[in-house]
Amino acid sequence: MKKIYLAGFDVFADDALERGKKMKEICARYGFEGLYPLDNECSGAEDIFRANTELIRKCDIIAANVNPFRGHEPDSGTAFEIGYACALGKIIYCYAADMSTLRERLGAFDNEGYAVEDFGLPCNLMISVPAKMVKGNFEDCIKIIAKQC
Repeated sequence: MKKIYLAGFDVFADDALERGKKMKEICARYGFEGLYPLDNECSGAEDIFRANTELIRKCDIIAANVNPFRGHEPDSGTAFEIGYACALGKIIYCYAADMSTLRERLGAFDNEGYAVEDFGLPCNLMISVPAKMVKGNFEDCIKIIAKQC
């Protein structure tokens, strides 16, 4: 059974454990084992880092929530996990409700005057290029993974 690492800011929600349980149930329904960051029983930043990177090493696929978090971009921890998975040669899927381009959402410049990239991608190219981008929610993403993997 293929394992899917469930990346995203869902771990910061008040109901994070329940969300993880539901996400893992969805994975099982489609024939996968979900690996949720809060499956690890650890405390402290270094322990969490080691445990989550170990889960990424164990997975075959990563399904990452790249909806905006605390601003216009995906969660920075999730972005790191995507990059780490890419470096390990993992299959990467990213999902978000809005797949319009960065330029469409933000314009040519952000509110601090920095240029917004114009590659026709929904996220920074370092996320969008190595990943299969899925418009929709977590289950929409898992359905597509089930069809393609």
